[in-house]
Amino acid sequence: VPPGPAPSAEPLVDRQDERERLVRLLARGRTVRLTGPGGSGRTSLLDLVAEDCADLAPDGVVRLCGHRRTATELLHDLFHAVHSAPLHRPGRDELLAHVREIGAVVVVDDIEFGGAALDELLDATPECAFLVAATPDVPAPSADSGVEEVVLGGLDRAAGVEIIERGVGRVLTEEETRWAGDLWFESEGLPLRFVQAGALLRQRDRLRAGTSAVEEFGVFAEAAPEDAAPADDTADEVPLPSLGDAAAPAPLLASRLSASARATLRFAVALGGEVPHQAHLPALVGDTHADAALGELAGCGLVSPVGARYRLAAGVLTQLEAAGYGTDAEEQARAAARHYAWWAGHPSVTPERVSTEADAVLAALAVLVPATAPLGEGEESIALRLARTAAPAFAAGLNWGAWERALRYGSEASRLAGEVAEQAYFHHELGVLALCGDRLDRARAELEASIGLRGALSDKRGTVAGRRALALVADRSGTASGLLAL
Repeated sequence: VPPGPAPSAEPLVDRQDERERLVRLLARGRTVRLTGPGGSGRTSLLDLVAEDCADLAPDGVVRLCGHRRTATELLHDLFHAVHSAPLHRPGRDELLAHVREIGAVVVVDDIEFGGAALDELLDATPECAFLVAATPDVPAPSADSGVEEVVLGGLDRAAGVEIIERGVGRVLTEEETRWAGDLWFESEGLPLRFVQAGALLRQRDRLRAGTSAVEEFGVFAEAAPEDAAPADDTADEVPLPSLGDAAAPAPLLASRLSASARATLRFAVALGGEVPHQAHLPALVGDTHADAALGELAGCGLVSPVGARYRLAAGVLTQLEAAGYGTDAEEQARAAARHYAWWAGHPSVTPERVSTEADAVLAALAVLVPATAPLGEGEESIALRLARTAAPAFAAGLNWGAWERALRYGSEASRLAGEVAEQAYFHHELGVLALCGDRLDRARAELEASIGLRGALSDKRGTVAGRRALALVADRSGTASGLLAL
């Protein structure tokens, strides 16, 4: 999968004090939690701090993404970031032995846990200094964890105006400056709001100029897309966006983007905020140049980076749903699922590539599985097909968290569809997963359920496979019940 758009090289505005404080704490070996609401610029600040800390630890700086990751999954991510161990997933004891020796500054963005789970992560890595970024709704660190807390607040008015001027590429007029001041008061100084406000003014300039306007040395460098909404004949009179539009700008911004960008937003809304990778957009949207849509969305502040992927920026999902972008969510999710089922099963696609798209695949399953109904003769469930195709790829790609979620979605979809053979398959695979993770009681329960279902179907081959797996459980647990079952 080719990389997404490069992050902006613009210097960060009005965050120097926080930047220096974070570097000082990490240099002393302290673990720090950076807390700020969505749109406060946490990720941009982490990028700069990571650069400043490059030479602080023997193993350097390790960047991890905490989005939908557990403490155990982050430990595995840390292990693979430092050690070259392709196709190897260490057991619990081996994993702890290796990560205990790692000495690095570990930067974790979008972490989703605190308390005892965070203590587990920190206790397993005593030689690492962590910088974790979280929103205020994430549970706080435990009282005795020793984690320093740095709160990221809003920008002052001058900094907000500077961000808008960067976005629009010129100095603001007096009227625009007053408008920016009203926006600053309403937005509590969140940088994302000013990025989006700059995009609104940039679009307004294009509308006022019209398609025939030229600069001194030629046409505008940022011409409106050919399929964007046409400019009005009275474009010179385009007013400033209202404060309401500036406070919730996603629908207005989207209305002035290309058709491919708007279609991408519809897929993202259907997938709960997950933006498909740009490599998939031409096939999903039906436009060979749709991969450029992600650049449009990032330039307007409608998407934010999450690891190597993008999600809708803070507040954008709610705004677009209110504007009607979610009316066809199930059909959009179904189209995405059909594409991913074909793609994940293609022989040229490696398990690692499928694993990088796990969030979008699982989001499609989350929409479609509850809507699954009993199948008629000759009908097929796209949710079942996607789960059957993606789950083995997640397993081979060592993304076991996604593997388990895909199997559970498949198990529920097969139950709702009344497909007993598929239920048996997913119970068997859940048993294998539990066996791989040394959860022997769970493995035994899943495998026995699978054997029972296959027995009801007179599936001798499947029953034998289940009994052999059950024998492995018995061997690992030191009991003879599984062997006697053979």
